[in-house]
Amino acid sequence: MKKLLIGLTLLVSINNFAQSNPEDELGVWYAYGGSHKISEKVSLKTQAQFRFFDIANDMQQLMLRAGANYKFNNTFSAYIGYAYFNTDTTFGVDGGEATEHRIVEDLNINYKHAKFGFAHRIRLEHRFFTADTRHWIRYQLGVNHPLTEKLSAYVYDEIFLNFQGNTYAQNWIGFGVKHKLSNTVKLQLGYHNISVNGGANFNRIIAGFSISTNHLKNK
Repeated sequence: MKKLLIGLTLLVSINNFAQSNPEDELGVWYAYGGSHKISEKVSLKTQAQFRFFDIANDMQQLMLRAGANYKFNNTFSAYIGYAYFNTDTTFGVDGGEATEHRIVEDLNINYKHAKFGFAHRIRLEHRFFTADTRHWIRYQLGVNHPLTEKLSAYVYDEIFLNFQGNTYAQNWIGFGVKHKLSNTVKLQLGYHNISVNGGANFNRIIAGFSISTNHLKNK
């Protein structure tokens, strides 16, 4: 019952946020994330997102990403990866390009204070379009807190800066809950807002799951 009440509260909050911008549709991002540990310090990361303008119609964007993460210690890690995007050309936030390739480099800083978990991510992003190349820097701060043994809440904010044109580009903010089904699988439900320099504003639900595996156990 407690989990149901939390879920209902989250959905009500999502609807309230969406109604504050009646010109925007409430879309959904269906997400998958994978982390596959292959050594004490190295893990493979996989990710897929199916981004819809509506609940299940009018797909805005497909995103596929894969890369490698290196863990220096319990606080610092670094990631390098490749991402492929296929975008509905009517969207236009990034110029309306249909196909995009990205190379990303991340520095991650994670630590805990009391029961709060803090995650800082600094990302360099190189975006390759058919007739253009753009370079971005992104900074994200995330905070999570356990609600029960298997349920946790999170909130995050991420700012986007670019090296071409106006420096400030976008801001993403979101919150939600994650439910631990097992040591391998987690479910996620959350709200995500995209605020673009120039006035565009998009409200999205994030619904997804993640899988974490440890290949060292098989050795």
